[in-house]
Amino acid sequence: MRSRYFQACTKLVVLVLACAVPALAHAGSPTAELAREVADKGWIIYSARADNGTWDLFRTRPDGSIIRRVTQTFDYEEAAPRYSPDGARILYRRFPKGSVIDHDKWGFGGTVVIANADGSDPREFGGEEEYPWANWMPDGEHISCLYREGIRIIHLESGEVVKEMPRQGIFQQLFPSPDGQWFCGTGNVGQQAWNIVCINANTGEATPVHVFQSCTPDWFPDSQHVIYSSRPPDQKAHAGYGATQLWMARADGSERKLVYGDDAYHVYGGLVSPDGAYVLFTKSIKDGGGSEKEGAPMFLMRLADAPAVGGTSAELRQKHPDVKDAPVVSLFPAWEPDWTYAEVAGE
Repeated sequence: MRSRYFQACTKLVVLVLACAVPALAHAGSPTAELAREVADKGWIIYSARADNGTWDLFRTRPDGSIIRRVTQTFDYEEAAPRYSPDGARILYRRFPKGSVIDHDKWGFGGTVVIANADGSDPREFGGEEEYPWANWMPDGEHISCLYREGIRIIHLESGEVVKEMPRQGIFQQLFPSPDGQWFCGTGNVGQQAWNIVCINANTGEATPVHVFQSCTPDWFPDSQHVIYSSRPPDQKAHAGYGATQLWMARADGSERKLVYGDDAYHVYGGLVSPDGAYVLFTKSIKDGGGSEKEGAPMFLMRLADAPAVGGTSAELRQKHPDVKDAPVVSLFPAWEPDWTYAEVAGE
């Protein structure tokens, strides 16, 4: 009973959050100015629940002004889209209808689908669970995958493995850098799990970037920095469990710093715009990002406004006295967004 009450309250608060924040973006406000600034900067693609309750893909202008359906399948759950480097195609995962998408293990499941950026001509690549954590390499002709045996680079047309290297403790969420010279992922460091690890693709050398309760890394467009979620120790929020915050660091582990946090919410889905100027993220009350339910409200801010906080966040403000109250554009409930500045055919 207590659990059902908590779930009901959680859903209500999330809905209120999603509806209330846009109301602050009145004409002339800093938030409205930010929305105007990003309105024509390409497309954000994201996973979300469709009307029939399944996961589908959608795209929107970064200010939320236009929404287009990218997939509309009633017999599958489709999620985790990634634009190809040139923005012409997308890669995503297709799960059987009714599948619960685990926020940690989703990259191991489902079938990889490759389609045009508008969702047309979707083609399954391989079978169920055949290409774990598949993602584009810079040339758009190869993908990287994470297997128990190691990291493999695979040619899309032939399916041939052209390179294999040790995974150096990375156990999920593998992403190649835009220049293909690095990999980042969530990995083990020593006897401790849940750390951010970067691997030099040429030497195979692994570098711990952030040790302790960190995950979901992704790259900045400069291939030198990563953005990720981290839950620092010794927080009082959430009955001592703490709140997950958005952080960034160089691939060598230096210059770690807070990007965005909110003592009341867990921040996931960190993604940097193609020009490195803006940051996308989601906020959810329950830890994990919300893929098992409806996702979580998605937000957009300027990187120049970091470090920033939401809400009162007294504990966070005390620990980071330099934080700002940055304008933040509120979008819609989503999960695992991606962003391209390329125009999509037909728009």
